[in-house]
Amino acid sequence: MTLLSATGLNASLGTRKVLHDISLSLSAGHLVALVGPNGAGKTTLLRALAGLIPSSGEIRIAGDMLAALPLRERAKRFAYLPQGHMVHWPLPARDIVALGRYPHGATDPARLSQRDLDAVIRAMQAVDVTEFADRRVTELSGGERSRVALARVLAVEAPVILADEPTASLDPRHRIDVMQKLRNVADAGVLVIVVTHDLGLAARFADHVLLLSEGRLVAQGAPREALSEAVMAEVFRISAYRAEYRSEAVIVPWADV
Repeated sequence: MTLLSATGLNASLGTRKVLHDISLSLSAGHLVALVGPNGAGKTTLLRALAGLIPSSGEIRIAGDMLAALPLRERAKRFAYLPQGHMVHWPLPARDIVALGRYPHGATDPARLSQRDLDAVIRAMQAVDVTEFADRRVTELSGGERSRVALARVLAVEAPVILADEPTASLDPRHRIDVMQKLRNVADAGVLVIVVTHDLGLAARFADHVLLLSEGRLVAQGAPREALSEAVMAEVFRISAYRAEYRSEAVIVPWADV
């Protein structure tokens, strides 16, 4: 069943129209990679789907019109991880994760209900950051902070997770780790949409790809289809090395065309 859909979605930034007539239909339990060249409109689409910026057209979440939902209800249904996920407050990692319970009424990390506390613990366990619970997040490494930020998103327990370049600036090990954890979350029944420039990670971990170019959805489907040789040449102006390793797809951008 469709969990999140958009019909005729348009959005502008200032006087510049960024999204043009986007229509899509996505189901729970999938990891969707949102890819495209720089300036294609990926972040704008992510924010529009969550109702974080004005847009025209129709967006539905679990059958409900997004525009008709109160802000707190939207915050319960969408967990958003912005680019950079930087944290500047010297708070314990546990308190940062607890911020994910704010849409549920938990305004003080020091006074969580048992339900909220259980959600925080589950989120921290899911991304292996329980050992950092009492450490100030500003003292953690970049990879550790990225996992804490992801735990905050998981603590919302929203049916849709929107992650904007969650692997940016991470080393290869942590890129794989973050994508594997998002894959696990999707396998547990959540719809996960990930903006990424790493086509290799998209091919390996996503089961659905949305390809934007100049604000238009030009391809969508399984990675092999949406990232075909013809599409790669037309949209990215590259060819790619393709293979399979341990039953998983391998795509390595290779040369200009």
